[in-house]
Amino acid sequence: MKNIVILISGTGSNMAAIVRTARQEGWQDKFGARVAAVISNKAEAGGLAFAREQGLATAVVDHKGHASREAFDAALAAEIDRHQPALVVLAGFMRILSHGFVARYAGRLLNIHPSLLPAFPGLHTHQRAIEAGCRFAGATVHQVTAELDHGPILEQAVVPVLPDDTAETLAARVLTQEHLIYPRAIAGLLSKM
Repeated sequence: MKNIVILISGTGSNMAAIVRTARQEGWQDKFGARVAAVISNKAEAGGLAFAREQGLATAVVDHKGHASREAFDAALAAEIDRHQPALVVLAGFMRILSHGFVARYAGRLLNIHPSLLPAFPGLHTHQRAIEAGCRFAGATVHQVTAELDHGPILEQAVVPVLPDDTAETLAARVLTQEHLIYPRAIAGLLSKM
């Protein structure tokens, strides 16, 4: 079985989209794959409740309980490795990971970013796109490398930036596309494994 471990920090809407798509499209029969666990760095992350309702294993590895990024990453990796992951999927996981962690899961670590990378890596992407006068924005699924918000691009979706957009309205429109392209990118990788 190709186990997928999803990391979240908040509501987990992308995680929920992946879980629903995996079930609707029958990834277990089609690819021999399943979402095995959802792990958060925050005990109050709303997505954990959804994951539990779906019968998924959940865990919390609180970054505040570790003296360094490397110590947190080691504890996180130990929890992830309990599930023998084929893929580790960052879905709104708001932590910068150490080079060692990224190297441990090289080629198997995915992220989604709310911009058309390489444009606007980092935070506040929607506001930055509006301020730059962009006519289009979007989202990118990519493999994670040591450089923040870089790595091979697997999928992108484009949405228009409307004249009256705020960061919030643009973010909402981009998020609907994220929910489509992230599961599609994962299925594409699974089909090649």
